[in-house]
Amino acid sequence: MASDLRKTGWRWVAALALAFATILFPVRVAADDIAATSRSVVRVVTIAIVDQEVVGFGHGSGFAVGPNRIVTNAHVVALAQQYPDNVVIGVVPSEGSKSYQGRVIAIDSKRDLALIEIVGAKIPPATLYGGSLDDSTGLVSLGYPGNVDIASAQSAADYIKPLAPVRSEGSLSATRTVNGVSVLLHTASISRGNSGGPVLDRCGRVLGVNSAITKGQEGDANFAFAISEAELAAFLNQAKQPFAAVTNPCMTLEARLSADQAADRAAAEAADATRRDAAAKTQLAREQAAEQARIDAQRSTENVIAIAALMLVLGALAVGGGGMLYQRDKQREAVWAASAGGVLMLAAIIVFVLRPGDKPIPAKGGYEVPVANLSPTPAILPLGKMVCKFVPDRSRLTVSSGSDVSLDWGQDGCMNERTQYADDNGKWVRVLVPGDEQTVSVVEFDPKTRAYTNYRYFLSADQMDAARKIRSQIPLKQCSADAQARTQLGTQQQSIRAALPPSYSEKLVYSCAPAN
Repeated sequence: MASDLRKTGWRWVAALALAFATILFPVRVAADDIAATSRSVVRVVTIAIVDQEVVGFGHGSGFAVGPNRIVTNAHVVALAQQYPDNVVIGVVPSEGSKSYQGRVIAIDSKRDLALIEIVGAKIPPATLYGGSLDDSTGLVSLGYPGNVDIASAQSAADYIKPLAPVRSEGSLSATRTVNGVSVLLHTASISRGNSGGPVLDRCGRVLGVNSAITKGQEGDANFAFAISEAELAAFLNQAKQPFAAVTNPCMTLEARLSADQAADRAAAEAADATRRDAAAKTQLAREQAAEQARIDAQRSTENVIAIAALMLVLGALAVGGGGMLYQRDKQREAVWAASAGGVLMLAAIIVFVLRPGDKPIPAKGGYEVPVANLSPTPAILPLGKMVCKFVPDRSRLTVSSGSDVSLDWGQDGCMNERTQYADDNGKWVRVLVPGDEQTVSVVEFDPKTRAYTNYRYFLSADQMDAARKIRSQIPLKQCSADAQARTQLGTQQQSIRAALPPSYSEKLVYSCAPAN
């Protein structure tokens, strides 16, 4: 009988969902960290059934810590624990067109936390932030506040229609311990339907789970209480539920882009300085070469004059010797000596007249001085196996671990002997569209600098469907020696990149070096 009641109750939920099954409810997810985490947020519905009639209906919020595991407050599902045969739990994701039946697999009433399991869903899990907090930390609450639902819902079916969660912003006011449980006191506006929803930092990481609100009286301010991330992590560990957690500080996308622009400007200035230095060295080398050529020409001229003077002296001596021989009646010898002297003197005159000038005659195009090539030496492919170290100063990390990766770079852009990359002006690029998660990665490898960069985009279900449709039209799945096929791959990948948001969600930069 209990089983029949449970089935009847869920059929009631399914029937309401079926009314909307033929209508798509696309959720336009903006390219920001909070919107990325909103994919993980769900509405948790409880339906009380007595004698096959719905007699009660309640709802709260929750978020995924695994593809089919949902965290919410214990008080949201308390009736389901107290009356398991009469209360059905429904889980409504923030996007898509399906709802799911859930069951409680772990509960901690003291911490006010519960873990729900659903079947057939693959919801993007949220990531916990275990780093330090201070009172100036800005935060965002996501969930389904009941006062908004009351104002906007037209019927019970609206409570099981996938909708993006409502966000409200505030700041961390203080940390407190209530009944031995660590809680966060914050100023983000929430109401009763927010129970079980996440409180996030600006990078979309979970800081806590909304649990209660204070009641403002006579002008008192309202505050909200959230179960801290430390308590949540302890609860999940006790439930043996794996979850993602990071401790790296939040760096906004704007800060990362600004730092990249500053780095690009610094690199451009350094390149200009290098070019100016090279030009100055080239000019100095040319001037030194010209000066040396002038000195060499001057020395050559002086040497020719000296030779001409020597020839003139020798010629004069020969003529004088011929005269002395003539006086001694040695006419034949005198003629030979005088003739030789005359020839020497004439030659001296000719040499002096034809001597080179002091200025050198430059070769066509001027004096050229060899200059070292300042551009990087082209890489020799394949590069083989490499270990790529994560570079945090050049990256923007929100929910990923940033662990090092190993690569095997082969010939013609073949990565790890199975994935073909496309040439993009000397860099090799591959767009990865997985079938089991809502993330598109644009991976870039520069063989010259050994830089490996992964731009990650956290997309909505609709955006992922569009990317997968384009990806299915790309025939090249593995490495190929066909240059035309690789060129076509690059063109086809541009269609996917054009459909991506203008800004990435994460940027992971690695510096690669040969293994071993």
